[in-house]
Amino acid sequence: MLNGNASKSNLKIAHIHVWDQKNKGDRAIVLAVQALLRVHFKNCRISNFPMTVLRDGCTADIKKINKADFIIIGGGGIFYSYFLPYQVELIQALVKPIIIFGAGYIRELGAPALSSEAVASVVALAKKAELIGVRDYNTRKFLNQNGIAYNKIKVIGDPAALLSEKKPVSFKITKQADNWEPLKSGKNNQKLSIQPLRIGFNLNYSGWLGFGRWRADILKAYLEVVNYFINKYEGNDGPGVEFYYLKHHPGEDNIYPALKIDKLRVVDLKPAEQKYVYGQLDLVIGMMLHAGVLAFGAGTPEISVAYDLRNYSFAEFIKCPELVIDLDKLKKGELLKRARLVLIDRQKYRKIFNRQKIIIKQSQENFLKKINKCL
Repeated sequence: MLNGNASKSNLKIAHIHVWDQKNKGDRAIVLAVQALLRVHFKNCRISNFPMTVLRDGCTADIKKINKADFIIIGGGGIFYSYFLPYQVELIQALVKPIIIFGAGYIRELGAPALSSEAVASVVALAKKAELIGVRDYNTRKFLNQNGIAYNKIKVIGDPAALLSEKKPVSFKITKQADNWEPLKSGKNNQKLSIQPLRIGFNLNYSGWLGFGRWRADILKAYLEVVNYFINKYEGNDGPGVEFYYLKHHPGEDNIYPALKIDKLRVVDLKPAEQKYVYGQLDLVIGMMLHAGVLAFGAGTPEISVAYDLRNYSFAEFIKCPELVIDLDKLKKGELLKRARLVLIDRQKYRKIFNRQKIIIKQSQENFLKKINKCL
């Protein structure tokens, strides 16, 4: 047991986390978690280990991890077939306190259930952990259904939602006015603003095997949204409309050109800068989970075209289940209907998001304070 002062500073932390440097969401998670750790544990030294170390690690890895004062695992979708099964023997060989932080359960549309071996390895890790903080209720449900005590699992939200924003230098975008309402008039029918409507798009083309089946429906639904808002906001009397592609993975270079949107601006920045841009948009329509998480954190509503349980999980967690849409509803024009409604209520969502972010911040701070008792 460390003394009170030592427990708060100069600690060595082994951080086991998602590692895809090309995935903006993964990078945002790691940056956000480590920023929180550095605030809470002054002058801490963080050693990074890929999530795959729990699956493929060796004795040398165990020795390195055990040199830390404690182990943080997460955030991100660590309960995912790609990372499983973990080596139960390796988990048992870890002698320092294990803290699971902001973790999520992933199950893509059409994917088989996890194998019994994979589930057993997740259970072994969860039982070994001193504290468990998950990002949503479905992850808690998954762990609880597999034998982990309900009270041991705290729902604390996705760390990336609290990632600090940074105004980009290389990408120019004017700050969106607060409470701006396009096409509404002031006295004598004078427009209150000439700022254009801004809509961002994102597609998942980073490895989801089911995209091909739904490709035509997804692209058609996106273009229905584009054409509607061009017709509504362009022209001599309209403020105009701008479209942005919010790139989260290099694989998306192979799909977003298929949208064929004229003057589409591609946003491909560092996570903190990307999040700033999200905050200057009026609406985001996306697929990648962290397109939604970053938009939420920046105060902009995102309609998530769901390809995975995690899309539904996040919408439920932020208490806005209407911000997710089933793939099989795209042919019925549901995406455009939802976009029109959400755009009208975007100020309402900003208020909801601000309240939820306060709750997330407090939950994560309270969770981090409990770590001291484990040391």
